[in-house]
Amino acid sequence: MSVSPALGVCRCGATRIEVSAEPLMTAVCHCTGCQKMSASAFSLTAMVPAGAFRVVQGVPVRGGAKTPGLDHMFCPDCLTWMFTRLSGFEGADSFVNARATMFDRPDWCVPFLETMTDEKLPWVSTPAQRSYAGFPGVEDFAGLVGDYAASRA
Repeated sequence: MSVSPALGVCRCGATRIEVSAEPLMTAVCHCTGCQKMSASAFSLTAMVPAGAFRVVQGVPVRGGAKTPGLDHMFCPDCLTWMFTRLSGFEGADSFVNARATMFDRPDWCVPFLETMTDEKLPWVSTPAQRSYAGFPGVEDFAGLVGDYAASRA
């Protein structure tokens, strides 16, 4: 499926992001931090290539826990959590974790991977094909991306 680019919009419409490539993978994170930031049971992510991601309107602000290595970016007007940039581990600068619900692409909201299941709320279940108690290791990432692509072919 091709993307011609997909436009993501915050709740108020003041901040817009664009993605011009298919996600490398889709995921849910069950960590308690994501539960609190999303005010939900988990956060939904479309992991998109960094070179195919750009902010096209507005100037997002950093928010969330402001932990080193995690830049959670929000619309400055409505404070919608829009995307996260990671740093500090191999390959982190090659993708951006865009909140999948920002886009009018329901297929991007179907998680292939679920992470941090040790912190998952007991009543939650997802259709994710791969599951990790924590985060997958860097050595697993290429295989997961390949498996995701194969699942979409």
